[in-house]
Amino acid sequence: MEGRQVRVEKADLETKLREIQGAVEETTASARGPVLVAVAVVVVIALFFLLGKRRGKKGSARVEVYRLG
Repeated sequence: MEGRQVRVEKADLETKLREIQGAVEETTASARGPVLVAVAVVVVIALFFLLGKRRGKKGSARVEVYRLG
């Protein structure tokens, strides 16, 4: 290609950009499912943690021990 000039037309650029955009949208769509599952798992774990923490405080008894003598 030395010595030859290559002309890039507007239509060529638009076509290539549409191809790239299609690939990006396809990748995004395929990654969306696992991301949603991961977010749901984190939310469930946080919910169980907070509920367990609350239940632990609710059921704990405070006992004071005094030594006599």
